[in-house]
Amino acid sequence: MLTPTVSVVDGAAVLKMLQDAPVLAPAPSVSICSALLVSKDAAAIKPISDSMQQLAISVEVCSEVSIAPCLLNRRKFGATIVDLSVGVQARAFLQKVRHSPSNRTSVMFAISDSDAETAIALKEGSNFVLRRPLTVSSVNQNLRAAYGLILREHRRYFRCPVEVPVTLGRLGMTEIRAHAVNISEGGIAIMTSALLKPGMVVRVEWTLPGCAFPFAADSTICWCREGHMGLQFISLSAETRAKLHGWLSRTLEESLPESVASKFRATRPS
Repeated sequence: MLTPTVSVVDGAAVLKMLQDAPVLAPAPSVSICSALLVSKDAAAIKPISDSMQQLAISVEVCSEVSIAPCLLNRRKFGATIVDLSVGVQARAFLQKVRHSPSNRTSVMFAISDSDAETAIALKEGSNFVLRRPLTVSSVNQNLRAAYGLILREHRRYFRCPVEVPVTLGRLGMTEIRAHAVNISEGGIAIMTSALLKPGMVVRVEWTLPGCAFPFAADSTICWCREGHMGLQFISLSAETRAKLHGWLSRTLEESLPESVASKFRATRPS
């Protein structure tokens, strides 16, 4: 059973952590995805967090808008909620979300006090606006409308742990055997002792559990680190892309509680 969480970010602690810590992949989450909520208002934080948790979305609360861009640059969030009452930096943060390499397609909400703020939020790219006074009913209504978008966004970036053999090939290079660690719609992470360099283009071939289809993709090596390697797919046939999308969707759905999985199925193309 998924147990989503709410965490509160302390500004000073986060700044020190971000200065000292190396860039690492985020720890595995028990929720389907995370949401970043930038607000100081307890009356807004509680109903939004409660509604998100009902949909298996963990919430990270940041009370300092000056700290939020640091989190944005180091984490992938399925949704971003910005309270415009935090000050003039809120509008700039909305713009930063839309220009963030990792979060520009995040589903974005703004919390507004007036028609003027609502117009600003929509102009800066917010998908939804939550108007004060917030009620459980109004928050739930907006989240239900947004849920399909959030799930589709999560599905695009879902990295599925997998252990399968992988073959790497390149003209003039001896075939390399490796093992996959995880896979997404955009790439694959593998374990190998082979000495290859970032920027190299290789042909990757693999199969997936429960699927007899032979997958293959031209891929660019993005990073190499201590026997691990990350590759980005640069050429997938339409059939391969559809098969991979379908397999990932089914695997993600199997990890969800039924109350969430039913909503997830409703967002799949027929």
